[in-house]
Amino acid sequence: MLSMEWLLGIGIAVLLVYSIVITVLLIKRSRRFARRVAQFKKNRRSADYGVEKELLFQQAADEALRLNQTFQKFVPKQFVEHMANTDVDNLGLGYASENEVAIMFCDIRGFTGFSERITPQELMNFLNSYFTRMNDPIHQNSGFIDKFMGDGIMALFDHPGGTARDKAIDSLNAALDLRKALTIYNGHRKNSNYAPVNMGIGIHFGAVIMGTVGSDDRMDTTVIGDSVNIASRLEALTPKYHADIIVSAQVLQTLGAGYPIKTRLLDWVRVKGRQAPIEIYEVLSHLPESEQQERLAVQSKIAAGLACRINKQWDEAIAYFETALAVNPNDTLAHHHIDVCRIYRNVDLDDDWDGALVLQ
Repeated sequence: MLSMEWLLGIGIAVLLVYSIVITVLLIKRSRRFARRVAQFKKNRRSADYGVEKELLFQQAADEALRLNQTFQKFVPKQFVEHMANTDVDNLGLGYASENEVAIMFCDIRGFTGFSERITPQELMNFLNSYFTRMNDPIHQNSGFIDKFMGDGIMALFDHPGGTARDKAIDSLNAALDLRKALTIYNGHRKNSNYAPVNMGIGIHFGAVIMGTVGSDDRMDTTVIGDSVNIASRLEALTPKYHADIIVSAQVLQTLGAGYPIKTRLLDWVRVKGRQAPIEIYEVLSHLPESEQQERLAVQSKIAAGLACRINKQWDEAIAYFETALAVNPNDTLAHHHIDVCRIYRNVDLDDDWDGALVLQ
């Protein structure tokens, strides 16, 4: 009996030890599992945080893009990109950079009288419709609109990575495309029983200063310089010379040979705000072929008459202009020069007069 009890005790002891061992192993395994679960949760929280950071970054980037797109509606993208090439610390009030560009001004003819005949709301609708159609010809030729001024547009052509010739070509292509866009726009206006509109375009090439002006709490971008003034004055001369597009000699000199454009010499003028006179030319390439030929047919006579006028040879100058009228009786330019000669020969001019008309 004792031996049986002893054996039973030993068996119970063995079972007890086994159960303890199993329990310890289970506890260790449980702890390892718990640690793995905790690490997993930690990693997951870290991953979630990383995802959250990425989402926040993306939201900030999207917001920056929206703000940039909105900002570009007020400040031209090309202007911002031009400034971005400069040290960011210098982009505050008073930033300035000089650059050679082609400057274009275009303006609606007879806008004041036109605007008085319609309501303010109709006027705003018209301007937005007009500007929308004039926008693409400028942008598609590597230009950008610096500002809208009432019914006028000031645009710059600063061909990225291009030459001065590229900039001149862009401005002339844009001018011709603007005339095409205007023809299409007037077709739509006719279909809606609206009167057609016309515009004048002036282009000059030269140095400008691009910068920021204003105050500490209100700043704006601007483009200033003698070249800007000249381009504006050339556009203002378009109704006087009955020309759609007037360009300076500097534009044609920058353009050089090889570009298929037809022009004719208009005059030798001194614009308001500038001492040195400039030669101005009319662009003809957008006109019907027959009209181009009519104006070019008298070009040599007009040029010869201008040469005589510069030398105060009034009678000889008038004779050349009258010969031009005999060839093309409808040429308003010849009439203009005859009138100028008849006025100036009765004026006591300085001995050093250079032949340039002083135009306000």
